[in-house]
Amino acid sequence: MKALIPVSEIMTKHIIALDRTDDLTRAEALFKQHHIRHIPVVQEESIIGMLSYSDLLKISLADTTNDDRDVDTVVYNVFTVEQVMSKNLVTVSSSTSIKEVAKILSVREFHALPVVDDSILVGIVTTTDLIKYMLKEL
Repeated sequence: MKALIPVSEIMTKHIIALDRTDDLTRAEALFKQHHIRHIPVVQEESIIGMLSYSDLLKISLADTTNDDRDVDTVVYNVFTVEQVMSKNLVTVSSSTSIKEVAKILSVREFHALPVVDDSILVGIVTTTDLIKYMLKEL
């Protein structure tokens, strides 16, 4: 039954991650370089938080001014990744069904979920992954 297909079939396995000691300038560079919207924050192989591009936009003054001179850099130096990231994470295992993941994402209004097996980050699944899966199945 297709409803029981595990999320490991659609999750992103090549994880772009930040270390808790990385700065927000690096985070912004990763978002732009890889065209992504969510980055797990790890300490060794364990996830400790999730940073979204919208988290950066919330603290950035760059979008409210026409002056692109180092405004982000100044703001980014005021905050750390740990201060800006979401810490109370909901995670799923790689064996969680795609249907269950869709329920979590729709009810909790998240746009990404870390996939964790035995306390180790093994992937990330986003609403985009779900949409691509649904389009493929239609």
